[in-house]
Amino acid sequence: MAEATEGAGEARAKMQDAPSLWTKLAYGYGAAAYGVKDNGFSYFLLFFYSVVIGLDARLVGLALTVALVLDALSDPVVGYWSDNFRSRWGRRHPFMYFSAIPLAATYFLIWTPPGWSQEALFWYLLILAVLIRTFITFYETPSTALAPELASDYDQRSSLLSYRFYFAWTIGNLMSALMLFVIYPAHGRLDRESYELYGVVAAVLIVTAVLVSSVGTHGNIARLRPAPPRRSLTLAKIFKEVFETLANRSFAAIFGAAVFAAIAQGLSAALAFPILFYFWGFSDLQSGLAVLGVFGSAVIGSLLAPVVTRRLGKKRGAIIVGLIAFTGSPLPIFLKLMGWLPNDPQFVFWFVFIAGMIDVGLIICFQVLFTAMIADLVEQAELKTGRRSEGVFFAAVTFTRKAVQGIGIITAGFVLALAQFPAGVTDPAQVTPEAAMRLGAYYAPTILALWLAMIMVLSAYKLNRSDHEQNLRKLAGRDAS
Repeated sequence: MAEATEGAGEARAKMQDAPSLWTKLAYGYGAAAYGVKDNGFSYFLLFFYSVVIGLDARLVGLALTVALVLDALSDPVVGYWSDNFRSRWGRRHPFMYFSAIPLAATYFLIWTPPGWSQEALFWYLLILAVLIRTFITFYETPSTALAPELASDYDQRSSLLSYRFYFAWTIGNLMSALMLFVIYPAHGRLDRESYELYGVVAAVLIVTAVLVSSVGTHGNIARLRPAPPRRSLTLAKIFKEVFETLANRSFAAIFGAAVFAAIAQGLSAALAFPILFYFWGFSDLQSGLAVLGVFGSAVIGSLLAPVVTRRLGKKRGAIIVGLIAFTGSPLPIFLKLMGWLPNDPQFVFWFVFIAGMIDVGLIICFQVLFTAMIADLVEQAELKTGRRSEGVFFAAVTFTRKAVQGIGIITAGFVLALAQFPAGVTDPAQVTPEAAMRLGAYYAPTILALWLAMIMVLSAYKLNRSDHEQNLRKLAGRDAS
């Protein structure tokens, strides 16, 4: 027993070391897999199956919604499982290695559907979407859960997670840029070959990201926390342990904030292109250039988050950065509605482009701080329960996001209805200037209210730098005793 507690104390001490640059790069690059998958599902999959393949759009929407619901249910299962998994490769890495090939293979297959009937294509899409989301959960949840162990220091966690968000945004956005500026011009937006080529490139990027991250962090397994001792578990006991882990005020604040954030993100994603094309009147080229601005945003957000952590702390920094970002996001729309923007299309485009690039950079910074705040809850829960539950914490938040993000899409439908926006638009002339202005007039205050509600709920989070450092000292003392 003495040797076991001494070993735990040594492991805790090793956790205080800052992760190496290679570890940060490897851990961060792993998020490229999720970035690529999320980019494809968000921007191209619905269009590909409904327009290019010809599957009824209602069936496409049903398949993707069912897959999302099932995916949300898998998150807490994988999170708890990876917290308690025992192997010579630790708790997380077996899941990560296992997911690499199946994830890449199924992602390639979803972009190369056979020429089947409507019903058969529906099941093809549904089954592959479920498999892809399940395999990405088997990778992403354990991989993200490594953060609290790779860096226990308050500031180092923000630094480590900055790498993760940088690669997720950059590589995911790279696929959009590749489609808009390379594949579409070469093959066409309505050609199956465009999406087959996309599937090949995306699958290669996904398997590379998973393996690079898994191998690159493999050397840290010895300094990670081991699984808890074997014990008899029933379903009731598992639910009891999960509830004990998550039952604290700070997590309630994170949970509530995640609900509002998910609704806002669903609304924003659903109306992104209508706002660009119809409210602002941007061309395809200008909208493509707006995509390129995200590369600058990823740099801004990843560099800013560690600085904000050191200067302001995570909670205060997240609230200040969030208020600037989320009030700034609809600001150009308000300015146009008030007639305060000049009647110069070139000026308006560059104003929106630069403002959007800075604003998305601040949003990425906020996401880093928010995720680091989740990581800091791990030690607080460990003091209370005696268990390391990184997977449960991160899975609970992703479950929340997936479970309620559809509400944002429904909200987008109400905004379009209130704006009397025409359905089935095939010609831009069908959208009158009045309808476009009404779209902005209803969208801007709705998205602003959701973001501000999120910030208000997040203010109930209580854990700060001194609390986190005190938690680490208590755990180290307990291990030593």
